[in-house]
Amino acid sequence: MKLVAARFIAILMLVIPGLLACFGFLKMKDSVFIYFSDFGNDAVSPSFDWLQFLLGLVMFAAGAGFIGGWTFFRDRKRNYVAPRFKQKRPRPPKPQS
Repeated sequence: MKLVAARFIAILMLVIPGLLACFGFLKMKDSVFIYFSDFGNDAVSPSFDWLQFLLGLVMFAAGAGFIGGWTFFRDRKRNYVAPRFKQKRPRPPKPQS
């Protein structure tokens, strides 16, 4: 039972940032869409909603960054990454003669 709970918590740790990234992307998409759709309406002057766009950008970057970092460190632990991303081992000291 303990293993099931641990796996459920691990899934939640990936689903919540994924939803955050999706919601941020939708905020950015909506602000751009509303800006361009206001050009056809003569009753309003189009103005870009920078606050909503920047909030969406932060949410998207935080969610995608968390998932990308989690994947990178997991792959690094299992030795799936390219040699340039592997952790550097300290060199043994040179023997003195």
